[in-house]
Formats: sequence, structure tokens, C-alpha cells
Amino acid sequence: MTKVTFEEYIKKNKVLCDGAFGTYYGALAGTEAACEKANLEDPELVKKIHREYIRAGAKLIRTNTFAANRAMLSTTGEQVKEIIKKAYELAREACGEEASVYIGGDIGPIPADGTTERQAREEEYLDICRTFLAAGAKILIFETFPDLEEILPVIRKVKAENKDVFVIVQFCVNQFGYGNTGFSAKRLLEEAGNADEISAVGFNCGVGPGHLYRIMEKLELSVGKYITALPNAGYPRRVQSRMVFSDNEEYFVAKECDIAALGIDILGGCCGTTPSYIGRLSRKNIWKRESDRELRKKEMHKPREEYRDYSFFNGKDKKLIAVELAPPLNADDEKLMDAANRLKNCAVDVVTFPDSPSGRTRVDSVLMAAKVRKETGLCVMPHLCCRDKNAIAIRSQLLGAQVNGIHNFLVITGDPVPTLIRQRVKSVFNFDSVGFMKIIKDMNEEQFAKEPLCYGGAINYNRRNLEVERERMKKKTEAGAAFFFTQPLFCKEDVEKVKRLKEEVPETKVLCGIMPLVSRKNALFMKNEMTGIHIPDEVIERYGESMTREQGEETGIAIAKEIIGLASGFADGFYFSLPFNRVNVLETILKEAGL
Repeated sequence: MTKVTFEEYIKKNKVLCDGAFGTYYGALAGTEAACEKANLEDPELVKKIHREYIRAGAKLIRTNTFAANRAMLSTTGEQVKEIIKKAYELAREACGEEASVYIGGDIGPIPADGTTERQAREEEYLDICRTFLAAGAKILIFETFPDLEEILPVIRKVKAENKDVFVIVQFCVNQFGYGNTGFSAKRLLEEAGNADEISAVGFNCGVGPGHLYRIMEKLELSVGKYITALPNAGYPRRVQSRMVFSDNEEYFVAKECDIAALGIDILGGCCGTTPSYIGRLSRKNIWKRESDRELRKKEMHKPREEYRDYSFFNGKDKKLIAVELAPPLNADDEKLMDAANRLKNCAVDVVTFPDSPSGRTRVDSVLMAAKVRKETGLCVMPHLCCRDKNAIAIRSQLLGAQVNGIHNFLVITGDPVPTLIRQRVKSVFNFDSVGFMKIIKDMNEEQFAKEPLCYGGAINYNRRNLEVERERMKKKTEAGAAFFFTQPLFCKEDVEKVKRLKEEVPETKVLCGIMPLVSRKNALFMKNEMTGIHIPDEVIERYGESMTREQGEETGIAIAKEIIGLASGFADGFYFSLPFNRVNVLETILKEAGL
């Protein structure tokens, strides 16, 4: 009798997956050592565990390969391949003649520990997948992932090479429904739903069954995929240096039945669940298909609630003017507040505040913005960078900004910490500006639907390969960026680069950077000390050694007006960085340039 494919089987049947391999292996072997090496060192125990899950009723078993990668096992690529091949062989032997039991090649995250580049990790994922496929695998299970960032390109390549492979992706979220890179369960489900190459998507690990039910009952599950749910038995405690899960089979099974009623296609367990858990779950009357699909025929895209548009360019048919004021290095904000109050009388649309530029401590950009907004009524825009905060702190900061009436942000990756203090001050950089924007996009849909945040990014026109910057702009636009600010421009060639970028990504607004340098000393410092700013020698030479303050300002004003003239044809506005917060220079430029 020919065995039906897993795709054919799951169309007619709900599927019971196995439980945890690693924690069950640890309990039987009395060790917390990597169970993946047991494929070579103790194959009979590996087969015993698989057979116990099959006898318990599991129809889908996962190979003993969750941590089978070079970093997790501290071994070579060839050794990893041997472990994977042996794991699949043992799973197949354990299945024997069971016609309705299927094997999934299990793939866990490769640690991004700073020792391996992203491209190298993607290549290793691809090697792992190809090893499984060569061994005969028809199902690949990517489990306990925080998002799709690294694995989606791999999945697409795998599907291009083998269109019949059934790909399952499972995300790990906490009890509040967020992965450790900050994305919500809703966002993760939607992104996987938009990927044609993924066959099934859901959640495993991270949370117990009660929390997973609360998360999943709030989700729109009609994403065009089969849905999975494999929670942990609960939450572990440490006993004699080992992580131990409570014996809570009855509670686990009851909650899994609640989850099943949501119309879930694949159920099973993760850490702490044993064959006994799976056996008890298999005996429940939850495996008939009946009208599960009808339960999930909800509209994915509900009409959006009415919301207020607080974007700084809302309803303005003019060249937009943004002005940067650098927060002070100490607690004395008198000069900044004087400058902010003067800006009330200028045609300024938004005032921006850098987030500790150059990795040196300044007054917090959000708190500075909040004070300026409160005391002047100006529209404010803090810069936010990825250097100093993880996803939890970033979300908290955005919530705090929202309750203080701050709705506009410039999102940047951020300058690195200076070498001098790097031994005692560590950067975070859990993600770059694109990942940061995805978090805000997520929060706009979840927390800020009525009053969404408006955010944009920076353009680095000085890249050697302008194509890379164009692709970055596209990614940021897809992540919700509504505008872009450029670094200060000082010559026609750089203006032309920005113009090309604007033409190639026309759906966004671009504000060209203007920095009216006020002296030769100021110009030389910016040229030699500030990365990302290109100041040609011809500009430096326009500042004489013995210029007065007035002459220096006049030269800066003249250069600024020239750049504004070159960019006016395509720029949506201008972003002014004022050396030493000299608002008088801005007043003159705006007046003489007709802005």
C-alpha cells in the first residue's frame, strides 16, 4: 500500500505531534548534555524515545536535531551532517511499518553570537536542509524561531530546489505574545502567511499551554496555512542543577483541548512534555476535522478604525522644514530651550533631537522632546537608535512617548560606542533600523491604531554602492518609513545622488540635509571628525583663516542657499542641523531662500 503524503494526510486529519525530545532524553539519561550527539553515541535510546511517542499516538515525530549546528555542538560542519543523517535514519527505523507516522527534520536557531556572520548562518541552514532532503525528508520543521528574518531566504531556496517539501515554521513568544526580537504573535503569523513557501505556521516553546491559549484566541488564524500549537508543559524550576517541569498532564491536556477548539491543525508539546502527555492528549475527542476551517473563516483585514494623523507633514502643501537641536551633554538645557523658543517664530514644521550621537551621553532625546513640546508647543521628533536598548526597552520608550503626545520619530541604527569606553560600556544592537521600524509598524497596528506613530529613516548617500542604499530605502519603506532625512549636503554631486535615490523610491518624502557651517574650524571638525558627512575641499577653502563670526555665518548661509537651489526641484523639504544651535542663521536662510 502506497503511503499518502503528509499534505494529503493533514487535509483529512488533524495531526498529533510528539512531545519534547531533549528534556525527556535528559530525564532518562540523567544528563543535560546535548542530546543530538546521542544519535551517534547512544542510538538505541534515541529510537526508544521515538517509539514511545509513536506508541503514545504521535503521527508526526521530530528528528533529534534541534541543536544540530556547528555553534551549538561546538563541532565541524561534516560532523553536524553525520549527526543529521543518523538522526533521520533512527527516526525512520523507529517508525518501522507505521503507515500513518511521518518524520519532520527538526531545525532550531543557529546562535547569532557575534562570531558568525548572517550570510554564514544562512549557508549553514541551507546545508542542514539539504542534508535532511538527501536523507529522504519530506517535511522540514523550523522551530523556536523569533522571526523569519534569517530563515525565509533559506526556505525559498529550499522550495525552489524541492517544491514538494512541506515546510513548518514555529515561532517562540513569551506570555505576552512577543518574540525576543520584539515582534508580536500577530505580526509573525501574518508575515508567515504571506510567504507562499511556508506550508504550516504556529508557535512552540516559550510559554505554557494556558498562556498560549490566551495568545492564540486573540489571533486571526485565517492566514491560508495549517496552524500549529506546541506549548511547553509549563514553566520549569531548577532542582540540583537540572531544569525540572512539574507533572501537570491533566492541566496541559485540558488547555490543549481549548487550543484545539480554535481550529488548530497540528498539536503537540515542547519542553517538559513526555510520551505520557502525548498519550493522554491522543485519547481526547478532538481529532475530527468537521468544521474547523469554518471556525477560521474570519476576515484578516478588518476595516481600520478612524485615527488621527499626527505626522509632521500632515496637510502641508509646502517645502517641509525640520530643525535639529542637539540635547546638552549635561543637565543645563538653557541654550537649547532658548533656541527652541526662537524657533516658535520660524516656519518650522518639526524640531528633532539626536539620540546620544557618536555614542556619547547626552540628555535623552525623548525626554528632551517632551519638555520642548510641553513648553513651546512645537511639533517634536526624537531620534531613536538601536545601540542602547533591547526590544523591551524600546517598546516601553515608545509607549511613554505616546502618552506624552510625541508621535514622530527618526529611526536610525546608531553610531557605535567609542573605542575608549568599549570595555565597560556595551552596545545592544539586537537589530538594525529596519528591524526597529518593524517593531513600530507592529505597535501601530496593535497599540496605536487610533493614533499611529509616524517614523522615517536616514539616507547615507556616501555609500560606495548606491544600489545598496536604494535597497535599504525600499526595506525601510516596506517597514513603514514615511520619510527620509539625508546627511548634510555640500556639493552638486551629492545632491544628484540623493535625487537618483528619490527617483528610484518615489513613494516616500525626502528632506535634504542642510548644515550651514559657521567657520573654518567648524568645517574642518565636521569633515575630519564626523563619519558619514562629505565636505569637499572646495567648501573648506571658502572659509578664510581670519574670518569674523559674521563672515563665517555669511559663508555658511551662501552655501546653504546654493544647495537648497540645487535640491528644490525634487526635495520635499530640508533638514537643518545648526552648529551651536545658531537659530539666527536659520532665520536668514529661510527668509532669503523663500522658505
